[in-house]
Amino acid sequence: MLTSPLTRILALLVLVRAGSFGVAMPAQEPVQASLPVTRPPRDARVLILGGGVAGITAANALHENGISDFIILEARHELGGRMTSRSFGTTDNQYTVELGANWIQGTQAKGGLENPIWGLGKKHNIATRTSSFSNITTFDETGHVDFQDVVKASAKNYARLTDAAGVRVSRDFVDTTARGGYSLTGAQPSNIYEMASEYFQFDWEFAQTPEETSWIASSWVNSSLINPWANNYTFRSNAGGFSEVNAMSVDQRGFKTLVQAEASSFLRDSQVRVNSTVTDVAYSTNGVAITLNTGQILHADYAISTFSLGVLQHNDVTFTPTLPEWKREAIHSMSMGVFTKIFFQFPEKFWFDTEMGLYADRERGRYAVWQSLDHMNYFPGSGIIFVTGDFSKRIEALPDSQVKFEALAVLRSMWHSDPLFRGSYSNWPASFLIERSVNLRANVGERLWFAGEATSMKHFGFLHGAYLEGREIGSAVAECVKEGGCIGLEHVETVKNARPYELF
Repeated sequence: MLTSPLTRILALLVLVRAGSFGVAMPAQEPVQASLPVTRPPRDARVLILGGGVAGITAANALHENGISDFIILEARHELGGRMTSRSFGTTDNQYTVELGANWIQGTQAKGGLENPIWGLGKKHNIATRTSSFSNITTFDETGHVDFQDVVKASAKNYARLTDAAGVRVSRDFVDTTARGGYSLTGAQPSNIYEMASEYFQFDWEFAQTPEETSWIASSWVNSSLINPWANNYTFRSNAGGFSEVNAMSVDQRGFKTLVQAEASSFLRDSQVRVNSTVTDVAYSTNGVAITLNTGQILHADYAISTFSLGVLQHNDVTFTPTLPEWKREAIHSMSMGVFTKIFFQFPEKFWFDTEMGLYADRERGRYAVWQSLDHMNYFPGSGIIFVTGDFSKRIEALPDSQVKFEALAVLRSMWHSDPLFRGSYSNWPASFLIERSVNLRANVGERLWFAGEATSMKHFGFLHGAYLEGREIGSAVAECVKEGGCIGLEHVETVKNARPYELF
């Protein structure tokens, strides 16, 4: 029996609930009035809605284009958006843990492109450690069971999946789900070890199942192969990406320091308003009016919305007039992945010596992926371990006490013989067409613009996607300001099938 550490567990558990990272909350009485014909005095030329990565880089783009008359509106008490952290542990053994983004994914290969997030990390001296996701120990309900060969076979299955997706693109085949792709390439998990390995290879990366994810899009974002059709725009330097290295932040100032320090290098206090929750966005040919939950209304010529896709999907912000159908269809056609982290601290380490632990449960994905922070590469002596995954949707409905009980039961099973926020990042489903991605990114009218990781066709789901979109949209709005007007980005009024349905 397992006796000491688990029976003496400290009362320390952080359950990162799936509450939105977004910068908006539902208004009790949203403002519905249209903008008046006569333009009221403006508070700024540009209002940036959200102080995350996209919002800060959009502000920096405006700044670099000589435009300083802007204000960032951030609902939280600090800048950073989904990059959020907290102190965790006993009084005499505390560490900063990341509740949101944790890694710089793809750094820079020799002679290759530099991930802009990696560049910021170096600029602001963010302490990181290279992670090895292959440094893993495997378990089932009986304890330690070595199924490393199955994990490696799952990686090969994924390689075949991405390679076959490239062939489909080259032949103009229609997209389908990654599950369909797996089946067509001969991979059909039939036992708990194969299911756990596939979960680790696929779901843990995308925060959604193969059934919910595009076969083609999953391949171009994370392909491990070198081929011209399944390009990897993050990890393969010879296919337009950065590198295969994942650098995990261990900075005790918090990973958010990366963007906060960058913001402080060019922002003035008057250009940032924290604790400012947006409830309504009214827009017209005259400009925009942004209503806060305090009832205050701010006016500007332009607004850049960097709300997360999840916030937009949940109608947490009222748009007046209602966003056009082509925009709403794009918003609700893409998916938002959900991850929850559960952190535990114990008096002493009793688990695996590798970085990762993979648990094969009879229920696919149940508390499957564990990461040790009490590791020589991270925080040795911390006694901290956490479990993460898209089992979140079920966890959200449970009280913390039951989550703690269930997760500890898994720990007991793993060692019988011897833990984010809802709306973590976007994911591309099979039904999400290229035209919808164009529409998700497009501005509405001349005055209302959108930026964020979800609007990036190449880098959706990544911090650097938010960074690059913020800079590009900020630069576009800067041109609008300097030129006294602009047309904006293209959109597709009606997204249609390649050929009509024929009913017999």
